Amino acid sequence: MKTWHKIAAAAACITGAALFVPTVQAQDEEDPVFPEFQDTFRSCCRHLQPWGANDFYVKLIPGYKLLFQGENEDGETETLLITVQRRTKRVNGVRCAIVKEMEWADGEIVEISWNYFAICRQHGAIFYFGENVDIYEDGEVVSHDGAWLAGKNGARSGLIMPGYPLVGSRYYQEIAPGIAEDRAEHLSVTESLTTPAGTFHGCLFVEESTELEPGHFSYKWYAPGIGLVKDNALDLVAYGSRLPLDDIFDDPENEE
Repeated sequence: MKTWHKIAAAAACITGAALFVPTVQAQDEEDPVFPEFQDTFRSCCRHLQPWGANDFYVKLIPGYKLLFQGENEDGETETLLITVQRRTKRVNGVRCAIVKEMEWADGEIVEISWNYFAICRQHGAIFYFGENVDIYEDGEVVSHDGAWLAGKNGARSGLIMPGYPLVGSRYYQEIAPGIAEDRAEHLSVTESLTTPAGTFHGCLFVEESTELEPGHFSYKWYAPGIGLVKDNALDLVAYGSRLPLDDIFDDPENEE
């Protein structure tokens, strides 16, 4: 069992110098290692860039794709396509990669989002600078719920994936008060699971929650060298730069 001063030292390695490390105190076995979710990160803009690779998150390489399928709570066949775009967008002074997510239910598009990430070239930590969102019904955009950008309306960049996964670490992924406040906790780094895309070992298991929906949790698994391999009931079907399913919607005009 790690001593508390060793845990604090390991926490400093999550993103290297980019992460603010809170004081850690001894607690009961049932309590989390870090009692508070971190929402302050010492990221320096001059060390952030749009392209790069993190051991556990989606490769921020233009053209890289992840394709998922599964059954949602309504019994519909759900499909999710994640694609790293070839263009970038400047958000709050930082040049970010654009990661496009397209979601279908029984073949009908239900959501498209453009997510903006930047990676620390020193430590591999990936920061989340916001997203544009289109929600669809019957083929028409009906809302943009969940959209936010760092630097606007009090929103700040969050940490979407540390450079080093530490069991017990807890941090905010999105910091947009009243709009998007997702947060993550690392539960394990030794998971193994099988999806249609293969069998993966040494996976990072993450629990996500938000104060906007108390009591609601979601779970994700990330495989080293690949990225997300399971998102709740969605399983990874295929990954790489060449997939049979291509993007079918143009990017919004405000992307650079």
